[in-house]
Amino acid sequence: MEILKDYRVHLLALLVVIMCEFIGKQAIWVITVYPMLYAMIIGGAISLPKLKILTNKNMHHASSVMIVTLMLLIAKLGVSVGPKINEIFNAKLALIFQEVGHFAGTILLGLPLAMMFGMGREAVGATYSVAREPNIAIVADKYGLDSPEGRGVMAMYVCGTLYGAIWMSILASIIARLDIIHPYALAMGAGIGSGSMMAASLAPISDLYPNIAGEIKAYATAANLMSSVLGIYIYILFSLPFASFLYNVLNRFRNKKSGAK
Repeated sequence: MEILKDYRVHLLALLVVIMCEFIGKQAIWVITVYPMLYAMIIGGAISLPKLKILTNKNMHHASSVMIVTLMLLIAKLGVSVGPKINEIFNAKLALIFQEVGHFAGTILLGLPLAMMFGMGREAVGATYSVAREPNIAIVADKYGLDSPEGRGVMAMYVCGTLYGAIWMSILASIIARLDIIHPYALAMGAGIGSGSMMAASLAPISDLYPNIAGEIKAYATAANLMSSVLGIYIYILFSLPFASFLYNVLNRFRNKKSGAK
């Protein structure tokens, strides 16, 4: 009840939402900026201690409310599985195994690199996925957003929102021009579970293969759907537990190496 009576948090949240929805979606070059990003930036600004707009108690209440709202998001994604079940069954095995690429790229490569640069448990949240909205909800449910894992996934979410589309566009363009990977495989690689990143990746691939641009879009969309729906279960049942296990193993090795010096 104390959280519900915290009028300052609810009033500020309402004002931020109205302001961000009024600005709306904006396109800057290949980047499409959504109201959620404005809300995060404004929320970060008004929570600065120097401004004294919010107290630690207000921010604790806001964090508790956010977990509930993220659960609603996960429930919404869950009920979308049924209507798409035929598309999932019609997808080829290649679409399923593209999730292996996410595992290899984010955990096996990203986690050791993050620890090499000095990250702690934040590396688990930052590297177990591509850090989109469902991944935030999974970490919030298991560890809480105030935890090191929560800070890691939120940091990657902000970086992915700001720079993900630019990075994916440049990377897709470079790899497509090397002409060493089939365009359908490139299209599946573009569908990582983020609409903005997929759209940014599709443009250079479609430009290089205009005769099969329709097929490329269809494969990318199916892969994106697979990552959004099936990926949630893989992240919960495998990726996050494995990232935590791998961190513990590598951290013991790091501590032994530090103790030996």
